[in-house]
Amino acid sequence: MPIFFSPEVITPEYQVLNVVDAKNKGVGNLAILFSEKKLYVYGILEEEEVGADFKDLITPYIKGLAKAKPGLDIFSCLYVGCKKIKLNQEEEN
Repeated sequence: MPIFFSPEVITPEYQVLNVVDAKNKGVGNLAILFSEKKLYVYGILEEEEVGADFKDLITPYIKGLAKAKPGLDIFSCLYVGCKKIKLNQEEEN
């Protein structure tokens, strides 16, 4: 099942995005906070069956945001159901 971001609030300091399915049903949310040299990402998805899609959707999005401010430290806390997911291989080791 494909999922998409549906912006709730976007400012230069933060973003709040709803995660919706193809039927526009809310399945989770994502909050992104920008600091001088840091990017904080917090997201939770309710339905485990779209967990792989969530990771595939968020990874390039965060990489794109990071390109806007080179040298950012990225801190993330992402959950699908009750399981934490990791964005890169370094976190998985």
